[in-house]
Amino acid sequence: MKASEFLNYRNWAVVGDVLNQSKYAYKIFNVLKKEGFNVVAVHPSFQNQSIYNSLGDIPYKVEVLDLCINPYKGIKILQEASDLKIDKVLIQPGAESDEILDFCKENGIQAIEGCALVEVMRKQSVS
Repeated sequence: MKASEFLNYRNWAVVGDVLNQSKYAYKIFNVLKKEGFNVVAVHPSFQNQSIYNSLGDIPYKVEVLDLCINPYKGIKILQEASDLKIDKVLIQPGAESDEILDFCKENGIQAIEGCALVEVMRKQSVS
């Protein structure tokens, strides 16, 4: 599967510093939302009415997890994703590690290293 194919799924969760406008998690979340995806923001250290603290708090089945967080925290998120049967993860540059890739492979999670922003822009340019 290619990163672009993940855009065929509508239910996303973006995990990372979704509150900081200079961070990619914030940008990705907002672009996906603008493009009509059913997307929620997850920040493991923060929670309010519009931001979830964990994947388990999301009230619907997440189809694609967009990982925009350092690998140390990312592996914990992926363990929760595996428990919730989330089987597709887009790993943003800087969020990858051998441990994360190995975990995904061992647990049947389709892991693709790529950038959601790039994929959305590519899709827009083709349309």
